[in-house]
Amino acid sequence: MISSTSSPDRTPRPDLVAAAGQSAQKAPGQRPDRISTESAAFLKSELQRQPETRPEVVERAKALAADPKYPPVEVARHVAAQILAAPDLSEDQS
Repeated sequence: MISSTSSPDRTPRPDLVAAAGQSAQKAPGQRPDRISTESAAFLKSELQRQPETRPEVVERAKALAADPKYPPVEVARHVAAQILAAPDLSEDQS
């Protein structure tokens, strides 16, 4: 019986499975890996166009830092609970 949770894309195709003692060959139509740096160049140029600092963000940060009610107590408690629940990776012996 085939499980309804099995994914058809994980099932090996008979034409791609190599017989014992034979080397696997690329399936027809597969292309080698390639990388394009066009997007990276575009992103780099866009980042260079951005200002070093954004005054409106700095002002918002100053206002939040001066607010004694920021962050809300519920948020601080939630973050503290997550920290306490996280495993101590310095004790991991694996």
